[in-house]
Amino acid sequence: MSERVAVAMSGGVDSSVVAWLLSREDPSVLGLSMLLWDRSQEATHGRCCGALDLGDARRVAEQCGIAHYTLKMDDDFRRLVVDPFVDDYLAGRTPIPCTRCNTFIKFDLFVERARAMGAGTIATGHYARIVEGPDGWELHQARTVGKDQSYYLFELTQEQLAVSRFPLGDMDKERVRELAREAGLLVAEKGESMELCFVDGGVREFVEEQAAAAPERFPEPVAAGSSLVDSDGSELGRGEPYYRYTVGQRRGLGLTSPSPLYVLAVEPEANQVVVGRSEELLAPGLLGERLHWIGPPPEGSIEATVRIRSRHPGVRSRVTGHADGTATVEFSEPQRGVAPGQAAVFYDGSRVLGGCWIRSASGA
Repeated sequence: MSERVAVAMSGGVDSSVVAWLLSREDPSVLGLSMLLWDRSQEATHGRCCGALDLGDARRVAEQCGIAHYTLKMDDDFRRLVVDPFVDDYLAGRTPIPCTRCNTFIKFDLFVERARAMGAGTIATGHYARIVEGPDGWELHQARTVGKDQSYYLFELTQEQLAVSRFPLGDMDKERVRELAREAGLLVAEKGESMELCFVDGGVREFVEEQAAAAPERFPEPVAAGSSLVDSDGSELGRGEPYYRYTVGQRRGLGLTSPSPLYVLAVEPEANQVVVGRSEELLAPGLLGERLHWIGPPPEGSIEATVRIRSRHPGVRSRVTGHADGTATVEFSEPQRGVAPGQAAVFYDGSRVLGGCWIRSASGA
């Protein structure tokens, strides 16, 4: 297979520096931008496929002296990322579209497109590291933990890691900006991109707009306000429709209480939201689904550090995978805010072993 490299160029400083670094090694590098959510008529930075961002990617490619092409992938992005995002919210879950985008778009369909254009390897601006280990390819955290993006990459496979490069994994953001300045790249001072690139405004409003625009794809959002109940089922008041709440939420409940109340669970079938005190958010573990191991699956249970949110510090846990693709995670100490729809990612030191999608907190 060709060793030509295709760089995924978003128009941001990270991917631009990757393109510049690799173009110094090999002028045959390709710059490929993905039009994922068509904002090509909007002159805004920091949003997926904004006209200025795609233009920035093209101009940086010119500065690097490499060919640049834009790949139209908005239909795939809607089908594989946006529609599941809306479905998850309407089902009372808290989705992570960035992980789905990495799994199904950037390291799957993008790899296919790059191969069709003669590139055997792709490179991105992700802050993570790929290491060849004794049992195959390994995914590791970035050297700068504050910029680490490995949590969002836990579903990558051996085949995907084998054809991917993360040139920024050993750098911090300031070093990346220094390189951009040294190279004279026009995006050297450009701000950070938005995390939810396809949502312009509030998430709840976006979900409602998408559901209303495509009733054939989504169930009709519940218009009636939800019942706010305590953990015993006693109604405390009425609130907004259930999908406007997320586990761990404190603000906006509209309830008076001698102690702060938090969302403990969202129950779509009953249009009901369970609320309670902070200590009621604590869970001894979780039940997961769609279990994925990056390397060979372990035999029996393992000890690992498990992160249940992207900014979660991690907790020592016992992880047990099951033949049906589910997993049981037992924390060494109870954790707050185990939210269905989020990911539980397993680490051994800096190495990402794999992960699963949270179905529920233990006992929930």
